[in-house]
Amino acid sequence: MFDCGCGNTMDQIFRNMKYWGLSPEDIRYCLLTHPHLDHTGGAHILKERGVELLAIKETAEAVASGDERCCGYLYHKEMVPVSVDRIVSENEILDLLGVKIEVMHFPGHSMGCTAYSFMHEQKHIVVSGDIIGTLLAGDFGWDGSIDFDKKKYIESLRRFAKVDMDIMLPGHGLIYFHKPQWRVEESLNSALIEWR
Repeated sequence: MFDCGCGNTMDQIFRNMKYWGLSPEDIRYCLLTHPHLDHTGGAHILKERGVELLAIKETAEAVASGDERCCGYLYHKEMVPVSVDRIVSENEILDLLGVKIEVMHFPGHSMGCTAYSFMHEQKHIVVSGDIIGTLLAGDFGWDGSIDFDKKKYIESLRRFAKVDMDIMLPGHGLIYFHKPQWRVEESLNSALIEWR
């Protein structure tokens, strides 16, 4: 599982899984893309169910403290602190249930922004979290977080635009099935125009 919602949506997530013939009981791992509450608020629920939580160091530290890096203020909620079971690193290749998953760190939207890259049915898939805008309302991931950093974000977009992928699964909005790299390049172009 990649990310886990705010916490109060976990029952809905489980219902959706069951609709598609998936069992919540089969979840073994949850890979966190960044610490914001809408992506990690349910992590404590999964941990209580025995799910192993994985995240890059910056995200692990933020969710363990439950502090403002989790952006609970945006939702008028408190983040329930939770400790990550395994800290992963940039370029690390994870082997989870026979699937090789590469960890890619792209700070900017938050310092813990992480994408996960793997092959499935001969397609290169990237779970991108909120690295780019995903609600058709701008090119950038939300910039209201405490640890947003414009300069690092531009550098991350520059690196992310070089990732050749078939499908990009963002944290919000539409899945990019057609030339997702173009969408990242558009975001990089906007950043260079607006922020230099």
